[in-house]
Amino acid sequence: MNQRVTVASLQQMKRDGRKIVGVVVYDRQMAEVVDRAGVDIVSVGDSVGVNMWGHESELDVTLDQMLLVCAAVRRGVRRALVSCDVPFGPLQAGPDAAIRAARQLVNDGGADMVKLDAAADHPDVVRAVARAGIPVWAQFGITPHTASRHGGMTQAGPAMAAALKDQFVADARSLEASGASLLDFTNSGPVAGPAVTQSVSIPVIGGLGGGPWLDGRVRALVAAVGYTAEALDDTVERYANVARVTFDAVTTFAEDVRAVRQIRGATPSKA
Repeated sequence: MNQRVTVASLQQMKRDGRKIVGVVVYDRQMAEVVDRAGVDIVSVGDSVGVNMWGHESELDVTLDQMLLVCAAVRRGVRRALVSCDVPFGPLQAGPDAAIRAARQLVNDGGADMVKLDAAADHPDVVRAVARAGIPVWAQFGITPHTASRHGGMTQAGPAMAAALKDQFVADARSLEASGASLLDFTNSGPVAGPAVTQSVSIPVIGGLGGGPWLDGRVRALVAAVGYTAEALDDTVERYANVARVTFDAVTTFAEDVRAVRQIRGATPSKA
């Protein structure tokens, strides 16, 4: 359990039929928590812009912001493999810009691997980054980054997944041939998902729209444990509801202060 996770060990997990666990986090404290819990991949996602900073889209996040978050997460991880998203921009600018961004995330951010969104549209960039010696987690499927390729849709139902199955298989094989070490298949569905997973030798992992047919799953921690404010009111099934626990705790703290009671965890001054 204490052995460091590597790209090679993740690929061996696929061959052994062992599922890969990935968690998206944005800070050092939660990075340490999930690492100690034994996850295999700690992913620094550009979703930090939406989930933590209130951006309208992941596309608003900059490379400097990703570097800051990646370095913080790296400080909390000892065992898991750390992947960091290359934000929107360098990938679209071409191989040279993508390599520069990837090297910064590795050298300055501490990433072990970089994730390239919309990678199926840029196999030349995947090839260039991989040839530069940087492991690539290549995303494909349907996301805000790739919606225009699929008629503006951002989610794939069973019918659409079936219609796109051959294309997704071709995308996966192209990305593997381009040097990707892992694949992130977004909105895979139960039709295209198994076909893609069986068509390549590298691990296929997915979050939104994924399922047990993949080699592993990745989930944003804020969604899994109900860290966002929306968890106070929605009925989504989660592994915890941190927002509710925090709301109740802060309410009690405020009551203690207003009632002139000593607050919990604070040692009264002896001066």
